[in-house]
Order: sequence, then structure tokens, then C-alpha cells
Amino acid sequence: MDSKLFTPYQLGPVTLRNRIIRSAAFENMCQGNKPTQKLHDYHVSVAHGGVGMTTIAYCAVDMSGVSFDGQLYIRDEILPDLKKLTDDIHAEGAKASIQLGHCGNMTHFYTCHCLPVSASNGFNLYSPTIHRRLKKSEIKTLVKKFGEAVDFCRKAGFDCVEIHAGHAYLISQFISPRTNRRHDEYGGSFENRVRFLNEVLDEVMLHAGDDMAVVVKTNMWDDCWRGSDIEEGIKVAKEIAKHKVHGIVLSGGTVSASPMTILGGAMPVNTLAHYMPMRSFWWLKAALHLPGVGPIMMPTQPFRELYFMDKAKRFREEIKDVPLIYVGGVQSGDNCQQIMDEGFELFQIAHVLIKDPDFVKHVQENPHYHAGCGRSNYCVGRMYTLDMKCHECVERDGEQIPQNLKKEISRLEAEAQQSVAKQKAENK
Repeated sequence: MDSKLFTPYQLGPVTLRNRIIRSAAFENMCQGNKPTQKLHDYHVSVAHGGVGMTTIAYCAVDMSGVSFDGQLYIRDEILPDLKKLTDDIHAEGAKASIQLGHCGNMTHFYTCHCLPVSASNGFNLYSPTIHRRLKKSEIKTLVKKFGEAVDFCRKAGFDCVEIHAGHAYLISQFISPRTNRRHDEYGGSFENRVRFLNEVLDEVMLHAGDDMAVVVKTNMWDDCWRGSDIEEGIKVAKEIAKHKVHGIVLSGGTVSASPMTILGGAMPVNTLAHYMPMRSFWWLKAALHLPGVGPIMMPTQPFRELYFMDKAKRFREEIKDVPLIYVGGVQSGDNCQQIMDEGFELFQIAHVLIKDPDFVKHVQENPHYHAGCGRSNYCVGRMYTLDMKCHECVERDGEQIPQNLKKEISRLEAEAQQSVAKQKAENK
């Protein structure tokens, strides 16, 4: 395939063999907050499948930032297993990245073993949980932990770290006026609300030195009441760019208010309710069983291929000095080429690699290859209890899916197909 898509790219100090990155989509493959063989095998298979770099998702810099039992948090105990993972990713010719963050109020006492924290005091209905305002001294401690986490990741063999500053996790909770009601130097004005972000990035870049790549995931917009809009999202991205990071991942949406903005399409509420653990999400699980409640809590977004493209192009017009990394709705080789044609140097994918870890190899062999991902989001619906896995892979491995969930999958995939057909007709 004669395309920039399969040419090397210099991401700061790291050379990627092509422009395709496996995004930090949560795997839920770290039961007991430790790397498992399943996590290892999945990311090695993705590396074998041809990506330039694969990203281990959602690693908290401190236990207070853990949302799930199947999520990592930084500590020496997990270093040998992560080093084995990165060595084997490298053996397949890919680079290894890991996403660092802190969930803030998106957790529970029995998961993070403390009262959840955030920019401000309050109650998170989504969890549900009471959360408290971080003290200034605690903010400074967390900033240092982000820097220490970079040093840890270097020891573990990672080539890159991705700082999660979007989706209404802790850094985003400081940025957004929806969740930041502070009256000190960390709240109020835009300059104050991005102070925590700036302090974290100062520390991260100091520890990254000249041998670790750094990218930052940010929200283009929060897509919720009182959240940051596109204009503020551009201002945030410009703040990030001042730190001379090596890339900015352009995402959007709020986990606790507009999750399907992040994922694209519809949430399979029956699947979510079926797999969701009662202990962690009893309120949400009960609510989802009520007729008509699911679509109100998690409004459907008609699925569109490259659903973030229009907004990402606005950022491309405003920000020239930092590579912008596209993410959202990649289904085919044609989508990959369009991203290159629109001027983005890199992009991230997840859904298609959950279904088919060899997606990149297929596109290299056939520029028009389509993954056939139906975008029912079944893989997301089951991840709260089990691993993130495509329903086709589940059935191929001999696991049974209840009949009512199969019906939901078929309906949602048909709706997604109709939405894509409408999009293509409009674009002609």
C-alpha cells in the first residue's frame, strides 16, 4: 500500500514503524490490579498484528485513583510483569505506551480504599458516591506521583506515556466548570482551572527527559451541561501544547453524562445491566432494568464513521506546533487513508482491534479492507465484570451469550449500519 500510513513516524524520541496506535481503551484484564496473562497475550497479539504502538489502558498513579479491580495502579510489585509485556511487544516490532491518570470521583470506597476525591466536594450520581475536595498539599503530592510514575514506566520498558486529561477523570474534573467549584488558585478562572493540568505536565516532562515520548488525551468538548465547550477545549489544547508534549489525542465526552459521545453509537443497556456487578453499580444496574431509563441515562449517538473528524479538523486549524492524534470511529482502510489526507500524522484505534488484532496487516494487504465491526458496543457493555471482548470472539471461543443479548446486538448493529449508510449518502 503506497501511503504515508505505513511510513515511520518520529514521536519525540521514539520511532514508530507506522502511523497507527492502539488506543488506551480499558481492557479490564488486570484482576487484582495486576497484569494478567490475558493482558499480555492481547497486547502482544495487537503488536504482532502490525500497529506502530499499543497502549495499555487506564493505569492510576495512586491507588486512590483506581476505578476497577481490573485496572492497574503504579507500584513496584507489578514491574516484572510489565517488563515482560513490553519486551514481548518490542519483539513484535511495535512500541509500548501506557496511559497514566487518576479517576477522581469515578470510583467507590471499597475500590480505592478511601473516600473518593475530586476538585470539589459533591456527590457523583453515576458511581454513586460522596467525594471530597482535594487539599492543596494533596494536589502537590499527586503532581509528584505523576512524575514518579513516568520513572516507573521507563523501568518497565515503556517508550511512551499517555496522560489522561479528558472524559471527566481527575484532571478533567479540575478543568471543567461543571465539576470545579473551588475558590482558590485551582478554581474559578480558566487559568486557575488548568493549573493542576499544567503542574502535572511540568512534572511529567521533567521526568520524561529526552528518552520518553509523552502524549496527552484531552477533551475537545465535554458534551454536557456546564461542561467545557469547543472554544474552551481549544484553549486547553493550546495550554497542553506549551509543554512541548509529543502529541495530543483529541477525544470528547463525559463518562458520567455523555459516555456514548466517547464511544460512538448506542450503549447496549441490556448487556450492560446483565454483566454489571451488583456491589459496584447496584443503583445503575437497577435503573437500567427500568423501561426507557437506559436511553435517558446514556443517550444514543447515531454511529458515524470518523465521528470526531469535523471537530478534530477545527483543532487542526488552530494548533500547528504539536502533532494531533485522531481517535474515533475508524472502521476500514479507507477511513485510515482519509485521516492521513486530512493532515493528521497519527491516529488511534480500539474497536476494530478488539474484534481483529490483525486489522493493520489486513489494511496493508488491502487498502479498502473493512473490519466488519458492527458497533453494537457489546465489548463495552461486558467490560465492567469481564474483559472487553467482541461478541463474535466470545461465541467463537465457545462462551454462550444469552438470547436477549443476541437480539440487542442484532438490533444495534442494524441501526449502526443504517446510520453509516445515511452518512455515506449525505457525503455523495
